[in-house]
Amino acid sequence: MIQIIGITYENKLEGSSSLNNVDIGKFKWYWVDFSEPTEDEITHLTETFHFHPLAVEDCIHRLQRPKLDYYENHAFYVTHILRIEEKEIVKEELDMFVGDASIVTFHFSPTMEVSQVWSNLLSHQHAEKWDPYYVFYHILDKIVDNYFPLIYSLEDELDKIEDNTQNISMNDLMEELFDVRYMLLNLRHTVHPMRDLLYRMLNSHHLGGIKERREYFSDIYDHLLKLSEMVMSNREMTADIRDSYLSLNSHQTNNVMKVLTIITSIFSPLTFIAGIYGMNFKHMPELTWHYGYYISLAFMAAMGVMMILWFRRKGWFK
Repeated sequence: MIQIIGITYENKLEGSSSLNNVDIGKFKWYWVDFSEPTEDEITHLTETFHFHPLAVEDCIHRLQRPKLDYYENHAFYVTHILRIEEKEIVKEELDMFVGDASIVTFHFSPTMEVSQVWSNLLSHQHAEKWDPYYVFYHILDKIVDNYFPLIYSLEDELDKIEDNTQNISMNDLMEELFDVRYMLLNLRHTVHPMRDLLYRMLNSHHLGGIKERREYFSDIYDHLLKLSEMVMSNREMTADIRDSYLSLNSHQTNNVMKVLTIITSIFSPLTFIAGIYGMNFKHMPELTWHYGYYISLAFMAAMGVMMILWFRRKGWFK
């Protein structure tokens, strides 16, 4: 579906749901949105707007890395929109062609950020104050702002894992922890390129519209810096929690091994004595003693108690 909205030279806001019956020349600036376009609608990118074939190819092939390309009368931007579905981060690509008199947005799935800005522009009382770069700023701002709830939800998951109030087993906790760590990795693969994209935009000499609104785009860049730091700190937290659980697991294993070692150490001499008197030699004087059985049991019991007291004195039970 293609929608177009624009400001005429009389500062009137006009829109249409088709390009075939619209005279683009009457607009001071216009915004065209390609939402879930068909193959026939995609041809407008080259036939109507004459965009570079490489940029059109980047639009068709999904999930390009966030980037900026310069062309003669416009700049081409690739951005990523993120959302969580079933404990997985889903990426959606939003491509934008931005010039001094036009902005074209292109996406294969319904995009809340574009819809919100579109509705905001339609309901704005002073739409003549808008221009393509102002629309571009609002879309970018909403894209980046929607990254924060993802980070906050992952931080909540980390808090639950760290507190473990439900006494979940360590194996299940480790699985959840690695799921969160994987989502943070996916988030980093978007936040860092988006941060680099904004940095390049702010330091470019080819984007006059960005320079005129530098404070707006600088604010988005500051948000991305904060997001980048939050992603890194949370990944470090997952590493700390992982190391803590591994240390705890190792400590518990050592305790179990210590108990088993103590038990083995106590029963080793007792087994040795039982083994001697279990041999089938005919001439063993102790076998004929009337109280030999009770004496051997008492001796083994005394030896076991003495070993327990000795281990306790050495601090093996601490």
